[in-house]
Amino acid sequence: MSDQSLPLRKGERVPRKPLPKFEEVEGGLIAGITAHGWKIWKVALDDENQYGPHAMIALLLLMATFTGTILGLMWAFLA
Repeated sequence: MSDQSLPLRKGERVPRKPLPKFEEVEGGLIAGITAHGWKIWKVALDDENQYGPHAMIALLLLMATFTGTILGLMWAFLA
């Protein structure tokens, strides 16, 4: 077992890990997503505040738009 696990409670078989670093952000959705500047992937992938799922959806929309644009340009120029 790892030395970074918490002590086992009665009835537990799998050791628990300590909670990760988490920052509460005041100021709303936009402030939470842009808490690390324009690096929304830090919030989305590292889940460092309560807006991690929202940042993941925004990142998904950005990547889908980028991919769709590239595929559309490829279709227009190569077809």
